[in-house]
Amino acid sequence: MGSTAAARPADRLGFKSGMVVQELGWDDDTDDELRSSIEDVIDGDLVDGDYGNDVDAVLLWWREDDGDLVDGLVDSLTDLIGGGAIWLMTPKVGRPGAVDAADIAEAAPLAGLAQTSSATVSKDWAATRLVTPKSS
Repeated sequence: MGSTAAARPADRLGFKSGMVVQELGWDDDTDDELRSSIEDVIDGDLVDGDYGNDVDAVLLWWREDDGDLVDGLVDSLTDLIGGGAIWLMTPKVGRPGAVDAADIAEAAPLAGLAQTSSATVSKDWAATRLVTPKSS
């Protein structure tokens, strides 16, 4: 079972079996291969914004024209447990709806988040990991 497991995009995002992952901002342009990879790793379905219970992580798909990124990030904190992470998925530079890295760097602290890392997990989408800072 596992020699190819480390190559799965969801593993690079730090998802583990049994985690509850909330998906926000899904649309017909999101990466279904990545979504399936995450569901395989967590051994369950992604939950939506109506879930209403604590979640371990949030997968937030965001495009430039989706509105105010600060508001989107604050909304994604609603069900997130302390110590959980938000993976902000934005279209890569040059793709329709791409979000400027400076906009993410500006919005994260306004939403009470710190940008910790990024990962390449998809042909069309960039992943940025955001967490609540430890020293708050």
